[in-house]
Amino acid sequence: MAGLNEAESAGRKARGLPPVHLWNPDFCGDLDMRIARDGTWFYLGTPIGRERLVRLFSTILRHDEDGRYYLVTPVEKVGIKVDDAPFVAVAMKVEGEGREQALTFTTNVGDDAVAGPDHPMRFVVDPGTGEPAPYVHVRARLEALINRAVFYDLVALGVEEPHRGEPWFGVWSGGVFFPFMPAREVNF
Repeated sequence: MAGLNEAESAGRKARGLPPVHLWNPDFCGDLDMRIARDGTWFYLGTPIGRERLVRLFSTILRHDEDGRYYLVTPVEKVGIKVDDAPFVAVAMKVEGEGREQALTFTTNVGDDAVAGPDHPMRFVVDPGTGEPAPYVHVRARLEALINRAVFYDLVALGVEEPHRGEPWFGVWSGGVFFPFMPAREVNF
C-alpha cells in the first residue's frame, strides 16, 4: 500500500498515532483484509503473522460515519472488513476502588484506554444466547471487544447502583458508572 512510509513517519509524531482524521485521500477500493472477532488480522484469507505489521495497520485504521472501516494513508483509502470490533481488550489494570476506581484496558495492538467519559464502555446481550458482549471505546469511533478472561475480572469488580430508576449491576471507572444489566437479571 503506497503511503505506508509516510503514515509510519507521521505516526512517530503526535503520540505515536498518525492524524488519519485529517487525511482525505480518494477511495481506492476494497482490500481483501479482515479483522476477525478474536482480533486476528487476515490478508487474502491468511492470518497476518507479523505483529509489527498488524500494529502499523492498526494505527491507520479509521471507522467512518458510513459505518465502514478503512486503512487510510495520505494518498490512499482502502476498505477492509471487521467482523465485530477492530480491537480486543486483552488485559485490565485496576487502580483505586469504588467510585474512585480507574480501569485501564490494553488491546491486542498495544493501545491503552482508561474507561471513563472519554472512553465509555457498553454492554450488548446476544438475544439468542443471553451472552454479554462488553466493549470499550479506544479512539475515534474504534472499539475493543473485552475478551472473556478480562470480562470475568471486570464482573468481579461489579457493584449494584441505581440506574434508570432501578438497581443495575455494573462497574465504576473514571467517575462514571457503566451498567451491565438490571440487577434482577444477574445470576452469579
